[in-house]
Amino acid sequence: MEKRGKKVGKITHYFDKIGVAIVELNTVLKVGDRIGIGDLEQDVSSMQIDNKAIKKAGKGQSIGLKVDALVRKNQGVFKL
Repeated sequence: MEKRGKKVGKITHYFDKIGVAIVELNTVLKVGDRIGIGDLEQDVSSMQIDNKAIKKAGKGQSIGLKVDALVRKNQGVFKL
């Protein structure tokens, strides 16, 4: 089921042991934004690029995003 809202990117990899998804962005995403991935809804609490914490990322960047549940490669990420 796809989420309502604006698609901000897609998952390109998921590290299940640490609960981190790699998201390739097609628009801006900031810490504090509410996102949906499949049935998961959560606030963005932590993002990283090259193991450095960031507050905001933009189009074309790939970020590490802490997620609260299992997600899959190629799932869309939506800003709610």
